[in-house]
Amino acid sequence: MRTLDSAAVRPPPVVLDDLADPRFPDELVPLLDGMAAAAEGLELTPPALMDAASESTGLDDFGDGAFVGRLDTLCTALREEAGLSPGGLVSLHAQLVGMLRNRLLHQDLLTRHPEILDVPIERPLVIAGLPRTGTTHLHNLLAADPALRSLPYWESLEPILPEDEWAAVAGGAPDPRPERCQLGLDVVNGALPHFRRMHDMTVEHVHEEIQLLAMDVSTMLFETLALVPSWRDDYLATDQTPSYGYLKTVLQALQWLRGGTRWVLKSPQHIEQFGPLMAVFPDATVVVTHRDPVAVTTSVVTMLTYTARLQVARPDPVVIGHYWADRVERMLRACADDRDLVPAEQSLDVRFSEFMADDVAMVGRIYGVAGQPFTPEVVAAMRAFMDEHPRGRHGGVRYDLGTFGLDAGELRERFRFYVERFGVAAEATGGG
Repeated sequence: MRTLDSAAVRPPPVVLDDLADPRFPDELVPLLDGMAAAAEGLELTPPALMDAASESTGLDDFGDGAFVGRLDTLCTALREEAGLSPGGLVSLHAQLVGMLRNRLLHQDLLTRHPEILDVPIERPLVIAGLPRTGTTHLHNLLAADPALRSLPYWESLEPILPEDEWAAVAGGAPDPRPERCQLGLDVVNGALPHFRRMHDMTVEHVHEEIQLLAMDVSTMLFETLALVPSWRDDYLATDQTPSYGYLKTVLQALQWLRGGTRWVLKSPQHIEQFGPLMAVFPDATVVVTHRDPVAVTTSVVTMLTYTARLQVARPDPVVIGHYWADRVERMLRACADDRDLVPAEQSLDVRFSEFMADDVAMVGRIYGVAGQPFTPEVVAAMRAFMDEHPRGRHGGVRYDLGTFGLDAGELRERFRFYVERFGVAAEATGGG
């Protein structure tokens, strides 16, 4: 059994006392002022965003145009519901243009190399679970196995380079994407100095495919960036199978470009999309992670209220708290209702307490279900990763549900159906 915490070197936990009235480091003020000035004239509309993406790439073929309606719904929600600050407008404008830019480059690559669509995506290992349920640690362990193909953060942000940059890299130039990714992370870490206590991000950090789904403008990612209820309702009312099919084409392109034969994937949205997931990846092995949903909700609302300062001037912890308590319940109900859509012989339920008690042994069980070789070399690679990335090395955060207008007892009643369905143990919710 392996102990994950590094208490001897772990910094003390912090209390985030500026959730409703954010304070930024002094050195960030000039950048924020510059972003406010840059917001003048920016439009969150499909034509403006698509024109900007086309201008930056010299391309104009976005492929299937069904995404435009979804983009219009998202832009309307961002303009009318999100309460964006000028900096938030600049940030989201840049992110949406980047996603559309990635879509253009992907379509251009498929047009030039249609054989990409013949690349097989076989037996992916898919982690489906709410944030804070051990998914990131499990994802990291699986990605440490050199036999599995995973998605580093830099590749998720820019999956496909423009043709001229590809040519330069092929000629021996360094790939420019990791450096660009690091510049972005420097800004995020400067603005959110405590974020790494909750979710540590690095350039090579194995990342979710949620950024790839964003290229089809259909993903839960947008909800984590701003409160957009009308977007959420449209997303939940829409069959996500076509967007999962689009995701498959991006994985095919990445596999064609950089190799790999068996993917390890992860996203919280999968637990409410088992139908589309299995329709597109019928031979997937699905690992469903479970943890006390009260503890999960406490952590999720804290993290998303903290990051909201990047988009809005004064986040409302109570509004955010209630939005995400409701969203967690919806996801858990979908998980309970649709869990049997994943064949028993292709899936495993992993409870957080069991995983934390012996993480490597649990990975061995997962490999047994997946038919993946669990060799001494694989175990050594996973242990080496943990030695190099000790859990909690940046310290923890003190959590308080009351900050968000939520009551633990009331939440336990709301989530009782899930706890009883999957036999999940209750936890303390204070963090640390």
